[in-house]
Amino acid sequence: MIIDILTLFPESFGYLNSSILKRAQESGKIQINLIDIRNFSTDKHKKCDDYPFGGGAGMLMTAQPIFDAVKSVQKENSKILFPSPVGKVLSPEYAKNLSKQEHIIFICGHYEGIDQRVIDLIKPEEISIGDYVLTGGELPTMVIIDCLARFVDGVITEESLNEESFSCGNLEYPQYTRPQVFEGLAVPDVLLSGNHQEIAKWRNEQSQKRTKEKRPDLFKISK
Repeated sequence: MIIDILTLFPESFGYLNSSILKRAQESGKIQINLIDIRNFSTDKHKKCDDYPFGGGAGMLMTAQPIFDAVKSVQKENSKILFPSPVGKVLSPEYAKNLSKQEHIIFICGHYEGIDQRVIDLIKPEEISIGDYVLTGGELPTMVIIDCLARFVDGVITEESLNEESFSCGNLEYPQYTRPQVFEGLAVPDVLLSGNHQEIAKWRNEQSQKRTKEKRPDLFKISK
């Protein structure tokens, strides 16, 4: 998978070069390219924003630099995404579908957003990570990439995917590691028993209990 990120702030993406995403890139499973939108501005000062017509607070990203930046990397198989509060909300199923794409282009808006004509001409798929507003599209883009990358073959194990929160509709069960006792709190005995059937049963019960308490809107009875 190739991911091209169009942004005014390429320095914001240091997180993508750490942990699982770093290993995914080093192994060639994912290729991430940062593209500075300013490099495509025809303004002599590389200006990429202006005041919105009709007035209002803040500045708006102009159409020309974004449009030309997209066209510089767009291919026939490109999936163009625009993180936006008006888009479809990211979900595990949505992320899994995105992970099957060969080429994704992210357009990162900033300030008060982007000129509507970019959306009208390029027709990106608008995607949201929740019902709130952020300063720009850089953080949502990293969230979406982190989420979808987990579904790319070989990035993490199938076992890890199957046991994560939301994989079966419920939240993940509580987990413990060494030491066995910390500040007077002990690891549940069943996890030390070696009885895999009982451990699986306990984890399933805890998953359902946690979901029912913390996210009743998600709760599903599983066997």
